[in-house]
Amino acid sequence: MPADSYAVAIPVGGNSRLRRAAQGSGNQNPTVRGSLAAQGNRIDDTSLIREAQQGNRAAFEVLVRHYDQSVLRLALHLTGSESDAQDVYQEAFLKAYKNLGSFRFECSFYTWIYRIVTNLCLDHLRKKQVRKEDAPVAKDASGGEYDLLEQVPDGRAGASPERDLMRRELGKRIHGALEKLTPRERMVFELKHYQGLKLRTVGEILHTTEETAKNTLFRATQKLRGALADVR
Repeated sequence: MPADSYAVAIPVGGNSRLRRAAQGSGNQNPTVRGSLAAQGNRIDDTSLIREAQQGNRAAFEVLVRHYDQSVLRLALHLTGSESDAQDVYQEAFLKAYKNLGSFRFECSFYTWIYRIVTNLCLDHLRKKQVRKEDAPVAKDASGGEYDLLEQVPDGRAGASPERDLMRRELGKRIHGALEKLTPRERMVFELKHYQGLKLRTVGEILHTTEETAKNTLFRATQKLRGALADVR
């Protein structure tokens, strides 16, 4: 497979697509969030991967379409930056394409691609100084900033400006508390509670054991409880 001959293109309107990913993460049930690929696609994935390994680019493009929203959502949520999420998205699928020949079916494709994404995000979080502002702000293509929480309208019955303001303030507090976790603690917490993955899968993604992932999650949860102790 010609490793350098493939580039993943974010379609025109990628900014709105990323906003839809942000909205999706707020509207989905946490127990199913991010589990798109975990259910119902494994048999199809196997055949698509085998075809892609034989050089069928169309098969790989189908895999990209299966997982692109999950990858975008995860990258956007972990980096908090639209431009960084786009970079992670591009690099993750390029890495997947380059290394697909070495895929041995020892795990599901979604575990494999999530592993690539989380490793890229871990590198990003370790290299980039953590933003000091509490507000979950992202940048659009023009360099302007917008609040991700404002992209998620409150459509519940009886919603009010006061309630919406309280929800946003709580979101800011949670975001600020998450930024105080170590990169690995944050990654485990996000994968478990925002992506809805089992701890065994989280361990597989991060190349560690389920027990280690469980201990890391416990530390993260204790820190968050301490940081948000005054929230009622």
